[in-house]
Amino acid sequence: MSHTTGLVSPRKVTGEGEGLVTHGGLVWLGTVADRVGLSAGLEAATAGLEWRKHQPGHTLGLIVLGLADGATCVSDLSAIRGQVNLFGEVASHPTAWRSFDRLGPEHLAGIDAATADARSVVWRADPGGDRPEMVIDLDASIITTKADKQDAAPTWKRTYGHHPLFAIDAERGEILAQLLRPGNAGSNTAADHVTVLGAAIDALPEREAAGHNHADDPGEVEVDMWVRSDAGGTTHWLAEECRTRNLGFSLGYFIDGRVRDALLLVQEEDWTPAVQANGHRRPGAYVYELTDLIDLSSWPEGVRLIMRRERPHPGAQLSLFDDWDGWRHTAFITDRTGEPPVLEMEHRQRGKAESVIRDLKACGATNLPFDCVVNNTIWAQLAAAALNLMSWARHLTLQGNLKTATPKTLRYRLLHTAAQTSPAGRVLHLDRDWPWTPTILNALDRLDTPIPPPTAVKHAA
Repeated sequence: MSHTTGLVSPRKVTGEGEGLVTHGGLVWLGTVADRVGLSAGLEAATAGLEWRKHQPGHTLGLIVLGLADGATCVSDLSAIRGQVNLFGEVASHPTAWRSFDRLGPEHLAGIDAATADARSVVWRADPGGDRPEMVIDLDASIITTKADKQDAAPTWKRTYGHHPLFAIDAERGEILAQLLRPGNAGSNTAADHVTVLGAAIDALPEREAAGHNHADDPGEVEVDMWVRSDAGGTTHWLAEECRTRNLGFSLGYFIDGRVRDALLLVQEEDWTPAVQANGHRRPGAYVYELTDLIDLSSWPEGVRLIMRRERPHPGAQLSLFDDWDGWRHTAFITDRTGEPPVLEMEHRQRGKAESVIRDLKACGATNLPFDCVVNNTIWAQLAAAALNLMSWARHLTLQGNLKTATPKTLRYRLLHTAAQTSPAGRVLHLDRDWPWTPTILNALDRLDTPIPPPTAVKHAA
């Protein structure tokens, strides 16, 4: 059995390589961005700005690629800038910074429009894009900062920063809309939830948005849609807004004294076993509908209150009521029809939205690099565009486990692929020994089917 004393084989390192790039897999994401119109949309959003060498929208597009590749600040664009053979001339750090300073609310609206238009192209091209039902998750998160940035404030977690609110399509892993808020913004601020929900509907393709605008007739609805949120987002205003937009809802509900009193009337044999997504019984968890035991007249007609109890997991935080009873209780209200165990299971899947926020933070949303709130809002929108671009690329071109892969996995396997460019820079040769080179080539070929290129492009193994 052979044994080596070092971790690497080369004993000499030189700087004489030519035509090499280290992030060759970014050509995959860049191609998707071009085909679905995101690149052109960003340029159109900034078309009214004067420029000399670097069109601001093109710079924003490269920042989106950088964020998808793991950038967390403007200076990280250097990783893109250092690969001239792949991306051409890239704006310098000061130029990129000035590009943000020149943008305003109208350009932010243009970025939103560019993302929405690209989403329409993707969902219509994706065989799985036409869904009969859709869920919009509303959830908030904390972005901390140590600097005194505009709108930064103490948060409820005793940190300092911002408290953005998101509208999420968790099934596809996309951010539909977001609202950058001060750190002390309330979790149950009804106006914010209504605003983000409206922006999410505006960001949907025509088929999905049909029937869900104000004053739309229910008969116009083509995709049944409902809104899901934890107890922090539960307000009467949001529930009424859902009704106005022909949306169902499933909203977490705080367990107050009235709910506790109603629970004392429930007999042990009345509890129904909870179920999992695969239909199997969820061990140690039970469901009961409390609708007939509590006054819900202040909520829209047809609202139901459903309770779940389960044995607490180690380390779970229990209320005095739960500690006395030995069960951990959660509740939600909904106007949807169906059996309580199924409705509870679907409400519990709200955790998928938290995974999307995690992936968003992996695409640059953990840091807001500017002092100005407008610039930070644009940065947050570009981070969302980066996450959405990765989702679009996965759904359109990947198969197997990679179709649900996290940004980190996609970077280590696909994006960070070594390659060599031809002398003229028109051909990119991916590392033939890299295990995922065939995956990238197949992804590029697969993209040609739903969204043909302007001119024929051959991807050779």
